This record gives sequence, structure tokens and C-alpha cells, in this order.
Amino acid sequence: MTAIEITRAGPLTTLQDAGRFGMLAQGISASGPMDAGAFRAAGAMLEQAGSTAIEFTRAGLDFSVDGPVRAACAGGAFSLAVNGNRREWPARLGLDTGDVVSITPGAAGNYGYLRFDREIDVAPLLGSRSTNLTVGLGGFKRRALRAGDRIALGAMGAAVEAAAAVETEGPIRVLWGLHADLFDGAVRRGFVETVFQVSPSLDRMGIRLADPAQIFRGQRRLTLVSDAIVPGDIQILGDGTPIVLMRDHQPVGGFPRIATVVSADLDRLAQMRPGSDIRFRPVTLEHAR
Repeated sequence: MTAIEITRAGPLTTLQDAGRFGMLAQGISASGPMDAGAFRAAGAMLEQAGSTAIEFTRAGLDFSVDGPVRAACAGGAFSLAVNGNRREWPARLGLDTGDVVSITPGAAGNYGYLRFDREIDVAPLLGSRSTNLTVGLGGFKRRALRAGDRIALGAMGAAVEAAAAVETEGPIRVLWGLHADLFDGAVRRGFVETVFQVSPSLDRMGIRLADPAQIFRGQRRLTLVSDAIVPGDIQILGDGTPIVLMRDHQPVGGFPRIATVVSADLDRLAQMRPGSDIRFRPVTLEHAR
């Protein structure tokens, strides 16, 4: 059976498919790719693609190949080499036994995707092969990939529809959230006018934002009954820190949500590196759709 062996894996390297939907009532978020567009783009580069990808982070990924396989990689801007020879990024690769692939840090982005023309041979859990590291669920042995892991590749995949083009510049678009009216008018204006920064505190669960203007510091403390949350919700923590919830978010939250990032911009936000400036622009529901 064709397989790959991981020889180096950066932190938070996981298996992800489209996601584990419909389980939020049972306390399980959907997970899935942080950059769904890049995930689809990698699959669309192949005539056939398995439903599951290896999602790797800024540090990259190295692996060797045992058996013939076609692969594609996309997302961010990484450096790629096959048997020591540089290749363009993104790339479609024809690999054979003994080939060594090295993906190393590049100029931009936090997440990249590696997909094969075969299905990754890992049993689905609750209808998905996605890994949720927060609760140790799914994927390869319920954990991140690491050096020495051997990933078997099984049945041939299916055709993948190409990802739609999305905006790559400008403010991140949001809908006013369920609790927006609980914030003072001046705070809501400040939220729209302020330039935030992506902080180094980010993972698959959420992205904390630096708020140099401290627009939420004077906001009265709000006590809420916990209710369901979704990816893209922007919570304001008790100390005034904004945090954007991402794919492995907790199922419920008791902090107020001032806004929600529209799904079309969530991929772009996930790829923004620490220190990047970020502004928000409210849009209508019709525009978001």
C-alpha cells in the first residue's frame, strides 16, 4: 500500500477534511481547514483527490514517499523542494518510492495544505477525519502529526470543484453580532475605526487581537448566559481583549460578541501573521450572502 512517512512536522500539523458538521448541540465544533479555499484549491489541482488533507503550519512539513502517488499543495506562500530540487508554489507533484518532499517557511501565510489523489487511510469519527486537538478527537490517533508517523493512502479520490475567488485585500467584513447593541455607540464606532493587530496568541481555536487604542477598556462589564457560538464570532473578553473564534472554537460562550466575520473573509483572516494590521467593515446580510 502506498504511504508517506513524516520526517518533520511543525506544531499543529493535522489531518483535516471539510469538517464535522451537525454536532454542535453535542458540544463538538466542526473543525475542518483553517483556510477552506486553499484546501479546495489543492484538491482542484488534481484530477482526483481524497477528501482529507494534511494541514501544516508556518514551520512546514517534510516527508518521504513509499509508492507512486500524485499530490498537490497550496495555501500561504511556502518554499518547496523535491529531492533537494526547488519547485514552484503552489504545485502539483508526481511522486514515487523514495522521493523526499520538504516544505519550509515562506513569505506569507500561516497554513498550507497537502492533498493526494488517494484517500488518507484513517477511519472517520462521527462522519469526519478532521482532527480537533482541543478535545483530542478524530484525525490520526487523535493528535497532531509528528516525525515517524506513517500515513497510509488507500482508495482513489474524486473530482474536486475549484474554490471561488475571494477578496484578498481591504478590511475584514463583519456582520454586527448578537450582542452589538449591548456596547455603547462610541465603542461600536471605535471598533470600526480602530486598527487592530493580530497577536502572537493564535491557534485553531481563536485569534487574539491587540487593541492599542484599548477601545473596550471602559466598557461596562457584561454578564451573559452562555449560548452557542460559530466560527468568526468576535468575543470581547472580561479584560477588553477581542478574540476571533476559529474552526476549533468551544461550543458555547458567555462573553459578548460584538460582530461575526463573514465566511468569505475567514480564510484570509486565518492566514494573517502576527503583527498584521486588521480593520473591520460592517456589511449587510445580503452582501455577506
